[in-house]
Amino acid sequence: MLSHLLDSFATLPDPRCAGRTRHRLHDVLVIAICAVVAGAETWVDIAHYGQLKQTWLTTFLELPSGIPSHDTFRRVFSLLDPQLLEQCFRQWMATTAPPLPREVVAIDGKTVRRSFDRGRAQGPLHVVSAFATEQGLSLGQVGVLGKGQELAAIPVLIKGLKLADTIVTIDALGCQRAIARQLLAQQADYIFALKGNQGRYYRAVKTYCQRSCVERWAEHPADYDAFDRRHGRWVRRRAWVLPLGEELAGLRTWPGLRALIAVETIRQVQHQPGTHVEWRYYLTSCPDAPAVLIQAIRRHWAIENSLHWVLDVVFREDEARSRDRVATRNFAVLRKLAFNLLQQGKHQPGSLRARRRNAGWNDNYMTQLLTRARQNGRATAPYI
Repeated sequence: MLSHLLDSFATLPDPRCAGRTRHRLHDVLVIAICAVVAGAETWVDIAHYGQLKQTWLTTFLELPSGIPSHDTFRRVFSLLDPQLLEQCFRQWMATTAPPLPREVVAIDGKTVRRSFDRGRAQGPLHVVSAFATEQGLSLGQVGVLGKGQELAAIPVLIKGLKLADTIVTIDALGCQRAIARQLLAQQADYIFALKGNQGRYYRAVKTYCQRSCVERWAEHPADYDAFDRRHGRWVRRRAWVLPLGEELAGLRTWPGLRALIAVETIRQVQHQPGTHVEWRYYLTSCPDAPAVLIQAIRRHWAIENSLHWVLDVVFREDEARSRDRVATRNFAVLRKLAFNLLQQGKHQPGSLRARRRNAGWNDNYMTQLLTRARQNGRATAPYI
């Protein structure tokens, strides 16, 4: 049943002393994954789930010494190398659910807010994730000590992903030549947000786009113009996809750069005076039609709304009060594993929270999550 998942994690070394272990590593991993899918939020929850479901678990696990205690789960995940565990997770996703052609893969970071420890002068864990926006799946993560190290984590994350023929979107922090070269080498295209961290480029692009979109509006009509009236807000969005002008000669050396994207947002909020106008600028290597590029920019926010928000609200990640940095980082991988399995269980009606609850109550549904075959025609083997 679990051979596909275990094959991806087979290279994960057992950090415990050989000959002095009572529980096999893959048993510990499988119980932990099933427990988190079913709603477990702590090591005590995981051990309790294992005890309640021991009869069902023995149908596919040997469990020579029964169910591990919560201290055993905590100790094992405190010893596992988080970099290797994250690498195995990325490998599993690359073989089971690679991104679709021209799918938007959003990369962004998230802080596990309550993982700090003032006694050790330890800040909260920061996790950089890649999210396939069309499939709604987490493709991988890299944990770092703080938000300041997010830039160094992005190349590591990209290296472990299959990104051929995708559009990768990254916020302004990742707007770097080296990252652009890496994506192009992996046959992917990029859309980078351009802000003040690229000082002279940002000023040049801003001036050029303002002249083209405002002063020469007749020569450059908007490629997108739409109104949105929801939740007490009136928003007008306009977007332009512009070629590189003569004024931007310095940008011609940027790896693979094909066009600039300018987005104007005019927002008015009910019961608030005034109108707010915001301009955003992007660099892209994509040869796609303007409608595709503009949609890709909107899709980038799916990583916030469909992944980070779900981790906080459904999995209560921000409330997790774990002080051990290694165990916290490894538990974040368990949540992403559980999230992906539940996303593949959309055949069951109800919200993600409801499917998580059903997985804990109904062993048949949990079995379906673990063994359900891919439906998109690209794989026929069980998902796990």
